[in-house]
Amino acid sequence: MTAEPRDTLARELQSKRVELLTEEIERVALGLFRESSFASVTVEQIAAGARISVRTFYRVFPTKEDVLQVQIDRRAGAVRAALDARPPDEAPLLSLRLGLADAVSREDPHLTRRWTEVVAGNAEVVKSVLGGITLKTQRNIAEFFASRLGAPSHSLVPTTLAAAATGVLQSAHTHWFVDGGDLAEQVSQGIAVLEHALRTDPEDWPASPG
Repeated sequence: MTAEPRDTLARELQSKRVELLTEEIERVALGLFRESSFASVTVEQIAAGARISVRTFYRVFPTKEDVLQVQIDRRAGAVRAALDARPPDEAPLLSLRLGLADAVSREDPHLTRRWTEVVAGNAEVVKSVLGGITLKTQRNIAEFFASRLGAPSHSLVPTTLAAAATGVLQSAHTHWFVDGGDLAEQVSQGIAVLEHALRTDPEDWPASPG
């Protein structure tokens, strides 16, 4: 084996170790946040539960608030991958509906519910969580629409559609959390509502929707 494949393998192994460590810290932290409260749990307690040092914790997460971003990063990455995999000639809203449902269907529902319980029960984390969703998932959806419509990702149509889609995603998530059921199916039904409300696909709109 030459030096380059060895280096590549070493990087892959290191990345996997970091991924597994991140997931273990997340699992322990969510459990502690649920048992007590976000504010009362210390980094020392999380580190002890994960059987790591406090120093190791801070190598993975700058703050304990960042533990709640793992789920957001996970979904944002899955959404981007699912949307990128849709056929380029497919209607954007159809791609959105199928892509979001596919991404959400791959989540661990038990982990998603634990994360949601923590966010719902600790008002002090809501601002950073919503900020993460806006900067990650919503941005990825805006970039998807921009690529399909040939528009800058920061322009009005992609950002408006992305905000609407993110609102639908959050609404479906809340409905699922309260009433149960299949989250991916509820996301699909929610985006179908958006499709019905718009009635036409954005690719068919004139340059200015107004």
